[in-house]
Amino acid sequence: MRHWPLWTLRRFALAYWLFVDLAALAVVAYAIASSPQPTPGEIGRFAAIAGTAGAVIIGSSIYSHRVGDSERNPWAAHLCYLTAGLVALPCNLLVLLLFGPALHGVLGKRPESHRWVFTLSATALAVFGTRYAIGWSDPSTDLGIMVLGATVLLVVRAGLIALGLKLRNPRAPGEEVVGEPIDAVLGVVAVSIGGLMGFAAVATPVHALMAGPALALLERAAQLPQWRRSAQRDAKTGLANAVHWDGRARYELSKARVRNRPMAVMLLDLDHFKRVNDEVGHLAGDSALSAVALLLTSTVRSGDLVGRFGGEEFVVLLPDAEPAIARSVAQRVRHAVADLAVPTVGTDGREHLLTGLTVSIGVATTQRFGYELPDLLVAADSALLAAKGYGRNLVEMA
Repeated sequence: MRHWPLWTLRRFALAYWLFVDLAALAVVAYAIASSPQPTPGEIGRFAAIAGTAGAVIIGSSIYSHRVGDSERNPWAAHLCYLTAGLVALPCNLLVLLLFGPALHGVLGKRPESHRWVFTLSATALAVFGTRYAIGWSDPSTDLGIMVLGATVLLVVRAGLIALGLKLRNPRAPGEEVVGEPIDAVLGVVAVSIGGLMGFAAVATPVHALMAGPALALLERAAQLPQWRRSAQRDAKTGLANAVHWDGRARYELSKARVRNRPMAVMLLDLDHFKRVNDEVGHLAGDSALSAVALLLTSTVRSGDLVGRFGGEEFVVLLPDAEPAIARSVAQRVRHAVADLAVPTVGTDGREHLLTGLTVSIGVATTQRFGYELPDLLVAADSALLAAKGYGRNLVEMA
């Protein structure tokens, strides 16, 4: 248990995540204990809602597998049928609907299991908080109350998760913590379809099946932000890939030119990295790259744009950075990399603590080379080569 990734969380994040998990467990236990035995009609509604949602999610998963889509996250579909359950089901059957996102987390074989448990717990708290708002035993069908319930569900769920992610990584960018505007739109659409699905199930359970096509369309649409983010991110490190970083950097430089703001570009290359792959193994090399990427994002300033150019080379755009500031940031990164210790597994299958990593850094500033990105990259690359030539583990200013 002491090796669980959960224990790597910051102290406040760990306390908060565990509190949310335990609170959700207590609320679920209360919901089960306080609910009477469901009637045949309520069981019929549950079957209609769960059957429709299950058919859509499983069918979409099979289709995605056949066409080779990347891993899916059917969060919008889960939110949709949970909303239907809020309207149409007693609390004990609502608990059963939560097995949907729970099974997705288990079957998905996620490397950070504590993260999906936390997300599931936050969702459960939001669901039962909403149920309390619209009526614990007898949900109200008043339009104003339903709008209030939808707002509570979306805001509480998003707020609980966002706070947990921010405590986990205080320097995380806003879109990583609260999502993008399209995520909020999809959430509103999900609860709207779910509400209609729930009302249809209350009237005649079989009518809930009519929500199937809309739910299928929602499930596919909800993947668009994830696919776009995947296209912008480096698979091994999660940093902006070269193409996305290039576009963002050019945009930031064009704005800085108009306002005459100083900018800088850092190119970083891990020293003798081939030795890691050859002596410890490529999996250890991948672990080192991921660790360096995480270190970079936590060591540079908030607002700096970090990307991976490929291999063992990284790049950082530093807005509002005079040469002295850029050098200071680069030196801070260099010292942090030298102190890095990466737990990994060697080619012999034994645990290995990877130490002794160093990085050479070249820095170019707009004060000397202007605001054209190619010019800055060429200058930073020349400075990087100079740092390598002078013995590595150095920072050189172009």
